[in-house]
Amino acid sequence: MTQTPDHDARRTLELLGPAPENWVPDRPGIDHNVLIVGGGQSGSAFAFALRRAGIGRVSVIDAAADASGAGVWRTRARMNKLRTPKALVGPETGLPGLGFQAWYEARFGAQSYREIDRIPREQWADYLAWYREFLEIPIRYATRLVRIEPLDSALDTSFRLHLEVNGEARVETARKVVLCNGVAGNGGAFVPQVLASLPAARVAHTSQAIDFAALHGKSVAVLGGAASAFDAAATALEAGAANVHLFVRRATLAAVPVSRARAYPGAYDNYFDLPDAVRWSQALRFKRSGSTAPLDSIERVTRFANFHLHPATQWESAREEAGQIAARTTEGETFQFDFAIAGTGYFIDPSARPELAGFASHIRLWRDQYTPPADDADDGLGAHPYLGSGLEYLEKTPGRAPYLRDIHVYNPAGFVSAGVPVGDVPSMKRDIPSVVRRISRDLFLGDLAAHEARLTAPVPADFDESAYASSVWQREASSA
Repeated sequence: MTQTPDHDARRTLELLGPAPENWVPDRPGIDHNVLIVGGGQSGSAFAFALRRAGIGRVSVIDAAADASGAGVWRTRARMNKLRTPKALVGPETGLPGLGFQAWYEARFGAQSYREIDRIPREQWADYLAWYREFLEIPIRYATRLVRIEPLDSALDTSFRLHLEVNGEARVETARKVVLCNGVAGNGGAFVPQVLASLPAARVAHTSQAIDFAALHGKSVAVLGGAASAFDAAATALEAGAANVHLFVRRATLAAVPVSRARAYPGAYDNYFDLPDAVRWSQALRFKRSGSTAPLDSIERVTRFANFHLHPATQWESAREEAGQIAARTTEGETFQFDFAIAGTGYFIDPSARPELAGFASHIRLWRDQYTPPADDADDGLGAHPYLGSGLEYLEKTPGRAPYLRDIHVYNPAGFVSAGVPVGDVPSMKRDIPSVVRRISRDLFLGDLAAHEARLTAPVPADFDESAYASSVWQREASSA
C-alpha cells in the first residue's frame, strides 16, 4: 500500500482523536477567548495547542498582507541554516508525526535527514507553511494590533482591542492576549545614534526589508558582531556588493555559546524556580560573553576577498557627503560607503510599543524586582519585564493593574525571566504547554460558577435495573 508524504502526520491526528469541544462558556460582549498576535511559527503552534486543550474562540492576527510575509523566514531572516540543533522539539510540542523530521523524511528520505547538520532556512519555511495548512490554522492577515485597552472590573478582566484591518479601524474584545510578535514585540530595533542622522535611503536595520540587489557594485558597511550582522554582510556580498566592511566593538568575535551550560532538562524545566539572583547572573553572563554567530555564518563571508572585518572598532561620526556616507572610526580612519546596515539588535522598553503604552508604567520590570550588586548592574537587562511562570506580565504595584496577568509575552522580552530566547525553537517544548495550561486555568476559574453548575448538574443513567434484573441472585426463603 502506497503511503502519502503526510501519512505519519495523519496517523498522529487519528491516534490523538478529535479535538475536544470548546468548554469555555460564551460571555456577552466578548469576541475571542484568546487573541494571538503574530501568525508565524509561534502563533500557529499556540493556535493548535489551544485547540487541543478544548479552548475555542481563538483568533490569530498578523500584520502581513498574506502568508508569505508572516514570520521572518522568507523576509528578514538571512541565514542559510537555522542556528539551533535540528533535533530540538518545535511547533509539534511532543507529537513527532507533526515535527520537522517526519515532514522532511516524508519528502526527502531518512538518509537525507541524517546528512543535514542543521535545518536549511528555506525548508524550515516550507515546513511551517505545511504545518499551518495541514492543521488548518486560520490566520487573519492584514490585521494589525494598534492598542490594547484594559476593561478591568471587580469580577474579571478583558480587553478592548483596537485593530487596523486592511487599513480600516475595528474594535474587538478578548479575555486573553498572547504576544507572539517577534524580537521587537516589547521594544524596537536598536539603531546606534551615529546612524540616526543619515538619510533613510542610506541606512537600514537588519529587521527591515533590504533590497540587496540594489547593493550590487556598492560599498557597504555593517555594524554589529552577532549572527544577523554576518548574515546581512553575506547576503550583500552574494548580491555582488563591491566590498563589505563589518565593524565590531569587541576585540575578538564572541565564540563561546555560554547558554549551552544550562541546556539540560533539570535547568531547562525548572528555570522559573531559580532564585532571581541566579537568573540575573545567567542573563548577564550571556550578555557579557556576547551572542555567537555560527561558524558557517563567519565562513560565509570570509570566503570573499572583498570582505573586511574591523574588530575593536566603532564609528565616531557619520554624515552624508556627495551622495555617500562619510564615516570616521574611533581608530581615526575614514571611509566612504554607499549604504550602512545596523546589525545591532533590539532594545526592550514596553512603553515604546503603541499597543502597550497605555499601561506600560504598571508592568513590573526586572529593575523593579531585583537589585543586583553594583558590579552586576545592567540597565538593558533591568528593562526586561519580570514575567510569571506562564510568561504573563506582573503588576509593579499589586492591585493597580490586575489585567496584566491576562497578557502573555511569547517574545524575546522574556529572556531574563525564562533563560531561553522566547519565541525561538528552544522555548517551544516548555513554554507553549506552560502558557496554554495557565490560560486554561485562568479561563476555567474565571467562570467557576458556571463550571460548578456544570460539575454538579444531574447526569442521566446509562441504564436502569432492567439491564441486570435477570441475573440477580434469588435467595431461597428460609423454612420456619
